[in-house]
Amino acid sequence: MTIEIKVMGAGCANCKKLADNTSEAISQLGLDASVEEVHDMAQIAAAGIMQTPALMIDGQVALTGRVPSVGQLKELLPASS
Repeated sequence: MTIEIKVMGAGCANCKKLADNTSEAISQLGLDASVEEVHDMAQIAAAGIMQTPALMIDGQVALTGRVPSVGQLKELLPASS
């Protein structure tokens, strides 16, 4: 089963860094995951996100307002796909 991941933000440098770190964590873990970047502020607000960048994993908000390291992201992601 593919893990659905969304990086939510306006497209700023922190949003890009979160997307890059997330992709690296997925690669290191060997997960089957799709990563989508969402820049539509209406969609972001509809998800209840008040601070960006934010990360959603399978429809659940996993973090907001910060850019964690690759290691921290690996802990947030499901162990297997």
